[in-house]
Amino acid sequence: MTTKRTPRGGVTLFLGEADGNSKTWSPYAMVTIFIALLTALLHPLQASSFELVNIALLYLLPVLISAVKWGLRPAFYAAVVGLVAFDWFFVPPLYSFAVSDLRYVISFAVFLTVATLTASLASKLRAQLNTVRQREAVTTALYTLSREITAIGDLSTVLATVVRQISETVGTEVGIFLPDPEGELQLSAHSDERSEWGSNPSELTIARWVFRNGEMAGRGTQTLRESPDLYVPLRTEEQTHGVLAVNLGRAESLDDPERFRLIDALARLAAVAIAKVKLSEEAKVAQLTAESERLRTAILDSLSHELRTPLATIIGAVTGLLDAGDVFTTDDRNELLKTIRDGAMRMNRLVTNLLGMVRLESGMLQLHKGLCDVEDIIGVVLRQVEDALQNRKVRVIFDPKTPRVPVDDVLMEQVLVNILSNAIKYSPDKSDIIVSVQHIGDEVTIAVSDQGIGIPKQDVERIFEKFHRSPRTLNIPGTGLGLAICKGIVEAHGGRISAEPNREIGTTFTIFLPVTDINNKKEGIHYVATGREDSRDR
Repeated sequence: MTTKRTPRGGVTLFLGEADGNSKTWSPYAMVTIFIALLTALLHPLQASSFELVNIALLYLLPVLISAVKWGLRPAFYAAVVGLVAFDWFFVPPLYSFAVSDLRYVISFAVFLTVATLTASLASKLRAQLNTVRQREAVTTALYTLSREITAIGDLSTVLATVVRQISETVGTEVGIFLPDPEGELQLSAHSDERSEWGSNPSELTIARWVFRNGEMAGRGTQTLRESPDLYVPLRTEEQTHGVLAVNLGRAESLDDPERFRLIDALARLAAVAIAKVKLSEEAKVAQLTAESERLRTAILDSLSHELRTPLATIIGAVTGLLDAGDVFTTDDRNELLKTIRDGAMRMNRLVTNLLGMVRLESGMLQLHKGLCDVEDIIGVVLRQVEDALQNRKVRVIFDPKTPRVPVDDVLMEQVLVNILSNAIKYSPDKSDIIVSVQHIGDEVTIAVSDQGIGIPKQDVERIFEKFHRSPRTLNIPGTGLGLAICKGIVEAHGGRISAEPNREIGTTFTIFLPVTDINNKKEGIHYVATGREDSRDR
């Protein structure tokens, strides 16, 4: 197994046998040439004072280089050839293998021993270096794959990333088989979409066997070894999620355990990624199911509690008018009719909020934007809530530079009705409610300040959550949907909404809406609205 850096910074591990020490003669030819050149350089020195022991030591150099570069066998060859060259060209009598002094025989034996030991040590260092490089390459491959799939939450994207990265790592075609909704295994991802590999019925049959049995099969294994491909189950502790198929048709080696360990590690990492995405999708479904159940329960609770009071009021008023209509005076009749209207309007607001939340939750909310005058929207809203004001006063202050805003006027009226209704509901009678409109930068702000019971600091961040109600308001009828709907509608307009306690008492809700660059400026307006009368000063 060899490694190669890819242009993207990754590592490719080729599945063939790259160390061709026993399969090619090139290392031996290089050793022969090297020793011949070394002999040619050293031969002129034999007549000088250059000692033979120094020449013998120089012949160890080809041995070391061969051991480091090509392995143990070329190093032994370098030792033997070096010894022969040393004996022929430097040991008396020259140009003969005869030895005039038996001490040279001992020297030859020491030379071979030292060369052998040196070659063995160098070869072991080379093997250790290759092992470290392979482990580094495997670690890099696993790290690269895990890093790329960590932040992905879509199954198709995870599969595409996994097959691409594994293909780059092992240097061959890779495919992933996953079960379809009916449980039938199908080829779900392929590293080369133009290739037909992986679509053969026999390949699918082997993949299905591996998926059912959870065992590795194919080339280099004990099962279905006649297959040219390797099939690895993508399994975690809980289950088998699919099958990783690797095309080994062009691989030369079948006995490399490091190859199988690498592919198995990549397969396990891919299985974890697939399991993570599936669990994430299941968690989302469970969350949506729980949220839907919670919404259904809240709607039923609202229908059973919030609608009961206005319905009882309407039924009582209508029954009184029908049974004793002649007894009531004109003022009494008007009062009963007003009670019926108030109850109907309360039910209408509740139903509107419930339908609005359903539209927000289902993603069916559609905006019909137009350039709207904020003054007109607030005027319509005040007319809708004027009967609920009783003795409270609403003070409306406009910025003289306020332009028209691109909003859906019906939905924005619903937002302001909900906020003003809350201000009325939670503030005492005869208190003031201030509506302030300003143009700041690229936004128009609409702030509604009341003098009510206020919001605890720990509830400010949660006040816009569905169904959330402050402990201070539990004794006051409500569903906890109004502000959540306001937040959804405002954000659908590209704006935002916030709530903060007033300095002294009460709460201020602020709506921030983006505006277009239109120079429609209004005159400064300051007017006061009470329960049934509006006093306007321009």
